[in-house]
Amino acid sequence: MSNIEDDSFRDSIGTINEKGKRKFIFPKKPQGKFYERRKLLSYALLILLLSSPFIKINGNQFLLFNVLDRRFNIFGMPFWPQDFYLVVVLMITGVVGLTLFTVAFGRIFCGWFCPQTIFMEMVFRRIEYWIDGDRGAQMKLDNQEWNAEKIRKRALKWTVFLIISFIIANVFLAYLVGSDTLEAMVIEGPLSNVKTLIVLSIFTGIFYFVFTWFREQVCIIACPYGRLQGVLLDNKSIVVAYDYVRGENENGRAKIKKNEDRQALKLGDCIDCHQCVNVCPTGIDIRHGTQLECTNCTACMDECDLMMEKVNLPKGLIRFASEVEITKKEKFQLTTRMKGYIAVLVILTTVMISMILLRTEVDTKILRLSGQLYEEKGKNISNVYTYRIINKTNDNLKNITFKLINPKEGTLKLVGNPILHVEKASAATGTLFVEIPGVLLETDNTKINIEVCQGNKVIQTISTNFLGPRTFN
Repeated sequence: MSNIEDDSFRDSIGTINEKGKRKFIFPKKPQGKFYERRKLLSYALLILLLSSPFIKINGNQFLLFNVLDRRFNIFGMPFWPQDFYLVVVLMITGVVGLTLFTVAFGRIFCGWFCPQTIFMEMVFRRIEYWIDGDRGAQMKLDNQEWNAEKIRKRALKWTVFLIISFIIANVFLAYLVGSDTLEAMVIEGPLSNVKTLIVLSIFTGIFYFVFTWFREQVCIIACPYGRLQGVLLDNKSIVVAYDYVRGENENGRAKIKKNEDRQALKLGDCIDCHQCVNVCPTGIDIRHGTQLECTNCTACMDECDLMMEKVNLPKGLIRFASEVEITKKEKFQLTTRMKGYIAVLVILTTVMISMILLRTEVDTKILRLSGQLYEEKGKNISNVYTYRIINKTNDNLKNITFKLINPKEGTLKLVGNPILHVEKASAATGTLFVEIPGVLLETDNTKINIEVCQGNKVIQTISTNFLGPRTFN
């Protein structure tokens, strides 16, 4: 542990003051190699997030989560309610993968990949730096009276934030209802889609509230992943860590003085400049050790490296490291727990890929009409069924017919057109009758087989129950 006598920081979070009220954080604008890498990654992810609902693969939206119509597209592959087990397996695989990633590398997902962080730090925060200035200017503006300058800057910033929140809400809605539907609503106008306009306004308000006021508290308070991190990390996890062995030495940290020999004085390399605290977007002091509020954004690493360079001390006082590396100089190794997660992840991935490859492109359900008994037609017994054909492909299915193959002596008739056409990524429903000679029924509940054909090609064989009398003479 570091040589810190005061551990009162554990009694509250950095965004709450002594009176229990919200304390706004004004982080210093980051700079350094890790921040530049984060910007490049964030811009790429922003492009992906904002464009995914509008990218089409074989006519399918790249990402779609239409809960109301129960239609989902993942990477351009359509999923129907009948495929929900695949979505569940995919989600479980993602959770296990994220768990493995956290066990090995801490909460780096939050700082580098999370949409909340990307929008907050790389969009809204950068706009704030452009309008209000850096940390010092923001604090000065926040404390000054409401004069013309403050009103102008606040009005400009809040207006820009509202516009961006409205854009994000539209993109979010495109994920839910589909980009084509959203485009049609825009063309029709708001008066023709009042309910959608209300929903859009609610989403806009939520995003505006989050990025204007709630901000980092999403990561600190609301996000369950931050709490989960506490039970996943161990002393061998790689996290953004302060090297307290080097930083504190025997006599602790101290401000640097000209021409002093810190090694002779047994002082640590930490010069207590507080720049790592000033640049932190969640307001923590990384020198207190790993904390739930830390998103591993690496801003403190960049800032510390810049200060070490200025005072001619080695970089890496704050770096990616594990507890055992700091105390025992041990390099990263896969632990038994990590190997277990890897094994589970490999199994789940294999199962998921197998399920996707074995998934039928046409899914047909034939069920007896609920509440209907059999009907006697002379020597024949008739049952009525409903059918539903789901076309999961990107091609229109034409010339679809049904054929009774077991028993062959029976007949099958569709209500309406006997030849069906099913559009791509859509479903067709209807009713059909099956008549079977009573002498062929050995029980009151007989299994029958029906082929679904496209022209002369059998695309699926369905088994269903045929109801008959308990005794038949």
